[in-house]
Amino acid sequence: MKGTVFTGGRVLAGGALGETEVLVRSGRIAAVGGGLDRTGCEVVELAGNILSPGFIDVHTHGGAGVDVNAAGYDDLCRLSAFFASQGVTGFLASILTDTVEGTERAIDSVCAFMDAPARGAKCLGIHLEGPFLCQKYKGAMPPELLREGDAELFRRYQARAKGRVRYMTVAPEVPGVLDMLGEIRGECTLAIGHSDADYETAVRAIDAGVESCTHTFNVMSLFHQHRPAVMGAVLERDVYCEAICDGRHLHPGTVRMLLKCKGWDRVCAITDSMQAAGLPDGQYKLGINDVTVTDGDAKISGTDIRAGSTLTLAQAVKKISAFTGARPEKVIGLMTANPAKLIGEFHRRGDIAVGKDADFTVLSPELDVLAASSAGKLVYAADKD
Repeated sequence: MKGTVFTGGRVLAGGALGETEVLVRSGRIAAVGGGLDRTGCEVVELAGNILSPGFIDVHTHGGAGVDVNAAGYDDLCRLSAFFASQGVTGFLASILTDTVEGTERAIDSVCAFMDAPARGAKCLGIHLEGPFLCQKYKGAMPPELLREGDAELFRRYQARAKGRVRYMTVAPEVPGVLDMLGEIRGECTLAIGHSDADYETAVRAIDAGVESCTHTFNVMSLFHQHRPAVMGAVLERDVYCEAICDGRHLHPGTVRMLLKCKGWDRVCAITDSMQAAGLPDGQYKLGINDVTVTDGDAKISGTDIRAGSTLTLAQAVKKISAFTGARPEKVIGLMTANPAKLIGEFHRRGDIAVGKDADFTVLSPELDVLAASSAGKLVYAADKD
């Protein structure tokens, strides 16, 4: 059987960078090692660059002019191609709190896109950001659409999605949410966010199955020595922490502190990107919100409330490297292995290992994204702007 051999670069496999080769057959990794048999194979010369697992963004609301809540099939195709240009080979489509009808329409669109052959980054499922969130830390969430915990509504959405809701953000102090967590535990990965929970309530939520913290430090109750709150609970407990590393949502020192507290294996770099990612300043949408982007900073029009970001993971990998000075393999793990493990995808992606999908990102030694792959075919050139 013919295949493709990647050679002449450094390969990130098992969390370590090494000068080795990778053989791909039928869209999967068939071998990793030196001196692989190239008979009948296409040979891709990496020219000293890094072959990484494809980036995974578990929290994004859009980009390239596309808003996930309002997107149709063609919009999602455009978004998928844009993500691939930024090194992303897998993403969760994050649906902002909306009406029931609006949420179901968005679910239908995402599922129709997932059912079609992928032409760019693969959509791995749906992230519901809400509606079970608190008013005080609503952020960009429409306050009139926030709800108390309701397992029946979650299951309605999950049935509509045919099980493709992979991730959901909740605020455990909202009435009914803790009971809901007990009912739906194991039905998707659960995260705490947009929350004013005290420490004790946050810990109860973690004990009830919460495995992650949504955009850590942003729109949540913060640490006080007498009131550790959500922030204290997620730093102490063994959960994953999302981080928007654009230099706006988190100070570089905060990024370093988070990594020091949690360890490099428990932080997931996300974008929380919205429609304006990859585009100039101007007027945009995030769900039902009007958003103004100035100097790349997205805020609900007429307010100082941030509305997602314009960050891409191609930008984030370089920013995290600059913030921390860490080795490339540590930085890249924040957007490959860690998010794959968080959403239960590590058996398929997130590492370069035999049997996994051959979805790769190629980076320069300086961590510029050069290309991304679909099933081992390097077809997406990065946007250098």
